[in-house]
Amino acid sequence: MEMKKKINLELKNRAPEEVTELVLDNCLCVNGEIEGLNDTFKELEFLSMANVELSSLARLPSLNKLRKLELSDNIISGGLEVLAEKCPNLTYLNLSGNKIKDLSTVEALQNLKNLKSLDLFNCEITNLEDYRESIFELLQQITYLDGFDQDDNEAPDSEEEDEEDGDEDEEDEEEDEAGPPEGYEEEEEDDEDEDEDEAGSEVGEGEEEVGLSYLMKEEIQDEEDDDDYVDEGEEEEEEEEEGLRGEKRKRDAEDDGEEDD
Repeated sequence: MEMKKKINLELKNRAPEEVTELVLDNCLCVNGEIEGLNDTFKELEFLSMANVELSSLARLPSLNKLRKLELSDNIISGGLEVLAEKCPNLTYLNLSGNKIKDLSTVEALQNLKNLKSLDLFNCEITNLEDYRESIFELLQQITYLDGFDQDDNEAPDSEEEDEEDGDEDEEDEEEDEAGPPEGYEEEEEDDEDEDEDEAGSEVGEGEEEVGLSYLMKEEIQDEEDDDDYVDEGEEEEEEEEEGLRGEKRKRDAEDDGEEDD
């Protein structure tokens, strides 16, 4: 796909001045020059043209807000002075896999005063003796070369840093919202435990009182039952005695009748 068509596809019905990022990797660059880009892309901050067979930056438009420029795996061998003129605020430049051979070519980047990271990996210039020391001396504004600083510390991933910062901010906000002060929950739990203990003790006392009343009632009932039993027994005895007395009187009467005869 040609670069012009790729640009139209990436726009997705947006106006060029609304675009902040544009990725044109692996498209076809006719005659090794940039096509379809113009000054209307004035809000562009990130531009990637990797592996598009680009050999010249002469037709690069003015992109004053551009911060990151990816030009890896092309056939660029010079003409880097255009970058300082057209993209003065670049902080990151990737020229890895191009045809850059000597320090004089890179010297044109001295005018990129905001440049912090430069990638020349897989370029012939990396075969020069004292390559890293020479580049850091030539371009004193940069911090990272091929992903590492002068002390061989790896460059941080800016996207990961942004995500981590965002996650930390979200966590802080969640903590603030969730928000009881430290120790508040513990005090609340202690109060709940005390309330439960008090409620439990009250229930226990109530149960004890109910139990005692119940036992006392049972004892009273048992005594009444015993009294009823005694009273019934006495009545039976009295009845038996009365019966015996009646029989005796009857027998005495019969004996008296026989004597009279």
